[in-house]
Amino acid sequence: MIFLSWRQAKVLKLARSTVYYEPRPVSAEDLALMRRLDELHLDYPFAGSAYAAIVAAAGGGIRRSPPHRDADEAHGDRGRSIVAPNTSKPAPGHKIYPYLLRGLKIERPDHAWAMDITYIPMRRGFVYLAAVVDVFSRRVLAHRVSITMEAAFCVEAVQEALAKHGRPEIFNTDQGSQFTSLEFTDVLLDAKIAISMDGKGAWRDNVFVERLWRTVKYEEVYLRAYDSVSEARASIAKYLAFYNQGRPHSSLDGRTPDEAYFGTQAMVMAA
Repeated sequence: MIFLSWRQAKVLKLARSTVYYEPRPVSAEDLALMRRLDELHLDYPFAGSAYAAIVAAAGGGIRRSPPHRDADEAHGDRGRSIVAPNTSKPAPGHKIYPYLLRGLKIERPDHAWAMDITYIPMRRGFVYLAAVVDVFSRRVLAHRVSITMEAAFCVEAVQEALAKHGRPEIFNTDQGSQFTSLEFTDVLLDAKIAISMDGKGAWRDNVFVERLWRTVKYEEVYLRAYDSVSEARASIAKYLAFYNQGRPHSSLDGRTPDEAYFGTQAMVMAA
């Protein structure tokens, strides 16, 4: 496996998320548990501290032994941490920005974007998926797949979204250390974008991206068993292209995210 520091990757002009091609060694038992945790979280995102009881009632077989620590850490706050520390906590000293979307009516593209990270199971390990989503149209503007949860792959996705689509007025995330890092927030501040962050434990604040995770996992990820990071990256990219271009949404009056994003965007510009 190749490991590059952030500085080495910058000198070589390589994205760190592209030089990790070996899945983490995880036992079949832990992978099965991670999958079950993930499914239950998608069904009960509101559970909070009651999550462990729901898992136990559903036959999750949670034990507090070390082998299951990785399974819980992979989910972080999205798995409502049963054993491990909450990986969505900001790092010490990182600034937390106020939540700006409460009560805000979003009626046009690029008014607000949201971003989140989720875990993706593979045949012999797992990776992380980060996506930037336009809140109005549900369109995925950029995404990255990585085996680490460092800020770098999130920054790359944001930079791609900004380069391709301009900038939103507001950018919303949770309080994870990736999103509170200076490396990440400086990109938004330099672009003069208002930063919004979910309240601690407020699962519904970033529900726009949570709905995307549910769709991606039930329609793509859970139907496959990726053998490598490169296979996961290619297959997820293909699905997200379909999601944007060919999957109608009832919340968009039967339009696809592309139709809602580009069609409404054109009307706003014409007006």
